[in-house]
Amino acid sequence: MNAIPDTEARAYRKNLSTDAIIYLGFEELPIHVVNLSLTGLLAEFSEELSAQLSIRDIFQRIQVSPIVDIYLPDMQVAGEAKVARVELVDSRLQIGVEFHNLTYDTNDLLYKRRAYRKNLKALGQLLLGDSVYAFNTENVSVDGLMARVNDLIDPETGSVVHFSFRHLELQGEAEVVWVDHDGLSTFIGLKYLLLEREHLPPVPRFSKPGQVSA
Repeated sequence: MNAIPDTEARAYRKNLSTDAIIYLGFEELPIHVVNLSLTGLLAEFSEELSAQLSIRDIFQRIQVSPIVDIYLPDMQVAGEAKVARVELVDSRLQIGVEFHNLTYDTNDLLYKRRAYRKNLKALGQLLLGDSVYAFNTENVSVDGLMARVNDLIDPETGSVVHFSFRHLELQGEAEVVWVDHDGLSTFIGLKYLLLEREHLPPVPRFSKPGQVSA
């Protein structure tokens, strides 16, 4: 039996013309999507940006993290992807990525949250009164984070708590915005008030087009 040609084995790709944003090397950069499939997309940088960047520069950026964040406003899709290839075509740098973790209807979420929330699991500690609780992050944004405590606790909404988050080398104070329970655990939405770190974690804002970020 003849082997299936690569062009047939690959996922079907649809030619598409839409603008997007890629978070690469701690910077949000505009890209233009050339084609899209269920497993990934091919996009290109503008000629002006391509002249500023180089293939080497992009690979140096992804050495920080091979997983990048992308946002397609028109399709209301955002999430994580892995860079598969980078090449120069007709004076434009093209980048191919494979999807890892996508969120849909992001425009509605960005209206409510004002910033993109990145799915990120890491262990931290939360100081509530005189008690210290271990927590795992469910997601993180430039404005705050969602913590899961494996215990039933009831922090007061509006109260201020101290947290430390080793994975992002962050510690500081945050306001309890909301509290929820699932019967075994407590989920807490925290809004940063004070961060004891010079730079925010490597998480993009991805504000909705036309929306002023707070």
